Amino acid sequence: MMERITLPERSDWRERADAVGFIHHTFSGAPYWEDAAAYAFSLREIEEDLEDPAERLHAMCLEVVDHAVSTPSVMDRLAIPERFHDWIRQSWQDRAPHLYGRFDFRYDGEGPAKLYEYNADTPTSVFEAAAFQWMWLEDRLARGDVPEGTDQFTSLHEALVARWDAVADRGRLLHFLSVDDGFEDRATTLYLEDTARQAGFDTRYTDIREVGVDLAGRYADEGSLLIEQAFKLYPWEFMHREPFGADLPDSDTQWIEPPWKAILSNKGLLALLWEGWPDHENLLPAYFGAEHEALGDPYVRKPLYGREGADISVIGEGISAPSQGYGKEGWVCQAYAPLPDFGGHRPVLGVWVVGDAPCALGIREGGAITDDEAMFLPHVITPA
Repeated sequence: MMERITLPERSDWRERADAVGFIHHTFSGAPYWEDAAAYAFSLREIEEDLEDPAERLHAMCLEVVDHAVSTPSVMDRLAIPERFHDWIRQSWQDRAPHLYGRFDFRYDGEGPAKLYEYNADTPTSVFEAAAFQWMWLEDRLARGDVPEGTDQFTSLHEALVARWDAVADRGRLLHFLSVDDGFEDRATTLYLEDTARQAGFDTRYTDIREVGVDLAGRYADEGSLLIEQAFKLYPWEFMHREPFGADLPDSDTQWIEPPWKAILSNKGLLALLWEGWPDHENLLPAYFGAEHEALGDPYVRKPLYGREGADISVIGEGISAPSQGYGKEGWVCQAYAPLPDFGGHRPVLGVWVVGDAPCALGIREGGAITDDEAMFLPHVITPA
């Protein structure tokens, strides 16, 4: 059964992290990476309780997109500006390919995993899930800290490298865009850029604040190179509001993630899933804000658009996260399912999906509401 285990901390883990470009291993002076602990699972727990639900939920999410693009009132409920409806609809009808996402689950080894949310547009913690925790396991095996045959649910790196040919044209320059904050967003974007280079693509990184539009309505970078195709680690709702956002529907730029991901990156997805599959074992009851009376207290209130736990409140429990100004577009309310408690540690389990296939697990520990200061922990699959 799932358990939290402790191991001796490696004295040189920070140097190892620095050496491979894991620059955000420390946050505000405190470790973001937890080197001396891990969560252990059986293979059955991974395959049946986490991987299978993620695959089912991903398929359900695609059904939600299909329903939303054919029902304008649904996109209105998600507070997606009307100017972008047809563009989003067309991207889905064209089956514009998608890259990746992360389901965040409540799971403690007992009972089915419950979906907290789906980070379908701009999920971070990619490098630590795809690469650094595997390096940690290889080192632990070499040192004899874990039994021979110990494994991980981690094929995210290989899946990303293999996926680029499905989402981009290797005959054109592939731009990578994010806010160049010198920290997690930039590091995540540069890692994803590296996976594209390993796949054989010609790439270029640009701070998204340097993106402009020429007189022909074409996007260009700070060097006036046309942006024909681009991965953006920048939420669609932010893109819609940017000065260049008005030109999005008329541009020929191919975006990764595609425009239809705006439907899945919205917390309203949780209410739409519950409407479509009430009483599903992997879902928590969820409603749009005006309909929250069906939940009773306590319940969790989440902004339709939000990041890193900001502006989330547990109504009836006196728990709230710091505000970053989210919530103007509306709210979704979800049944309260507290994070499991492993000796005072509260993990949220992130199952990664590349294309349509689950391929990795990443775990973070924080407070009652998981925020950007939550620590990342590796995991192991114990040998039978």
